Amino acid sequence: MAQSPLKLQISEAMKDAMRARDKARLGTVRLALSEIKRVEVDERIDPDDARITAILDKMVKQRRESIKQFKAGGRPDLVEIEQSEILVLQEFLPAALEEAELAQIIQKAIADSAAQSIKDMGKVMGLVKPQVIGRADMGLVSAQIKSLLG
Repeated sequence: MAQSPLKLQISEAMKDAMRARDKARLGTVRLALSEIKRVEVDERIDPDDARITAILDKMVKQRRESIKQFKAGGRPDLVEIEQSEILVLQEFLPAALEEAELAQIIQKAIADSAAQSIKDMGKVMGLVKPQVIGRADMGLVSAQIKSLLG
């Protein structure tokens, strides 16, 4: 089966980082490729671009959580490392959504699902998530949906 274009792009970025002797970037790109490989082996699939985007989005989310922990622990050196890894990972994610675009997607999902209250949040999230994965922080998306339904 052919490799996804996104995986090929990440592999090329690894080669470029090796040629440039950029150890920090190389380490982050290798982490991304190893996580993709882990999913391939564990799930016995050849992930498409959408699945790889979800993997990268999860990695960014993990780093954001680490940053919160490191800030609380007074470790600015580790915060800086995590932030640089986020920047590298975001290069492979789709462009972030503008607030107006995100609001429009959420409004359309609420209308399409006929959501009336917070009980219908699952329906709305089910429609919104595939459209915004890797393009918006799901925590913020969830908060916006709650505020509109609440």
